[in-house]
Amino acid sequence: MPEVKEFRLPDLGEGLTEAEIVRWLVEVGEVVAVDQPVVEVETAKAMVEVPCPYGGVVTARFGEEGTELPVGAPLLTVAVGAPAETAAEPASAESSGNVLVGYGTGAPAARRRRVRRPGVGVPPLSDGSADGSADRSAVGDPAAPDGPEAGGHRRSSLRGPGAAATGGEAGPVAVVSPLVRKLAREHGLDLRALSGSGRDGLILRADVERALRAAAAPPEAVPEPTSAVAPRVPAAERIPLRGVRGAVAEKLGRSRREIPDATCWVDADATELLAARRAMNAADGPKVSLLALLARICTAALARYPGLNATVDTEAREIVRLPGVHLGFAAQTERGLVVPVVRDAHLRSAAGLSEEIARLTEAARSGTLTPADLTGGTFTLNNYGVFGVDGSTPIINHPEAAMLGVGRIAPKPWVHQGELAVRHVVQLSFTFDHRVCDGGTAGGFLRYVADCVEQPAVLLRSL
Repeated sequence: MPEVKEFRLPDLGEGLTEAEIVRWLVEVGEVVAVDQPVVEVETAKAMVEVPCPYGGVVTARFGEEGTELPVGAPLLTVAVGAPAETAAEPASAESSGNVLVGYGTGAPAARRRRVRRPGVGVPPLSDGSADGSADRSAVGDPAAPDGPEAGGHRRSSLRGPGAAATGGEAGPVAVVSPLVRKLAREHGLDLRALSGSGRDGLILRADVERALRAAAAPPEAVPEPTSAVAPRVPAAERIPLRGVRGAVAEKLGRSRREIPDATCWVDADATELLAARRAMNAADGPKVSLLALLARICTAALARYPGLNATVDTEAREIVRLPGVHLGFAAQTERGLVVPVVRDAHLRSAAGLSEEIARLTEAARSGTLTPADLTGGTFTLNNYGVFGVDGSTPIINHPEAAMLGVGRIAPKPWVHQGELAVRHVVQLSFTFDHRVCDGGTAGGFLRYVADCVEQPAVLLRSL
């Protein structure tokens, strides 16, 4: 007789108390191995795949995609020791014993087949819904059988979007990206009504956006009614502040409420900085990004003005000066604005900073940043110039005390060596917590940064 074990949403660390189900990676009736990822969730910090510490047959899932669950809530149940003659690999009856399973284990997930078992001496298969029906919204497994051995029904690993409309079996929709599913769900769009433009009918984000634009287009003109009718007011759209967007909203709101910030700015001639970067990258060795050079300038400036690498303890009424620089940099992704953190930036060279920034940027774009990558920053570098704007007065990344903003670098008329010339000019802005320093310190920091931008040789003094 198999033993049914319940797996609950684990503590994902960093003070996180809840997570939203983005995508189920297994279906009810599927055989899973120990430490196999079973669900992808979104926390206030990052997207995380959660592995299950039990091996066996999934008997129930709790929560649809888009449902927000607190830590400790049931995720699924697994029948440990259930017969699995048709499984690709035998289920393990052991638990992984992991203390924190939210970040996975080193072992790769086993490939598996989906199995529909009408009676194996376990509770009725359900996904936690009232009618006990299985949720089939997840993308089919490429390893799933496509013949009579799969419970007597012929199934394919990816069903076309028109399957339900033609009266066929209700199978999974051909969508791989959880972002596409989330976009459709937020706008109430039925993915089965779409025709995917991707390979093998895969539904892409462009397909969803095209359908949303078509739905929002004004209808064709109709004759005016003979009697006066009050115009219909469209319902307002409501977007839940959850996940990363909710965390950003909370942090920025708290920053604006608690921090008395001020901003100063200066224009700087970045022509020599661009020339120095070209010379660096012309030599052998790893390439250095412009953002990495600006980050190196920030660490040099903070060494001269260490009081800005600080935070304020409001309860103790103390300014806490921090020993190391953990440099955050703003990165825009499909999931919103995130601020990855370069640990011990003050100990890294320009090349080392460039390598780490590149790694974190790629992780941000792919949605694989961990909570540890997004916490613990002491100072933030905000390169809003990538959006084609010159200046900004950004909100400080609470609980930090300052932020340097960098606008676009554009050719402009500039007085150089007493003559008018076309130079590459950038606007630098510095937003600071006025509790931590006064205008003199803030101005000195910004002026030093501008001097390093205009004359990179100034940096040699701190090397």
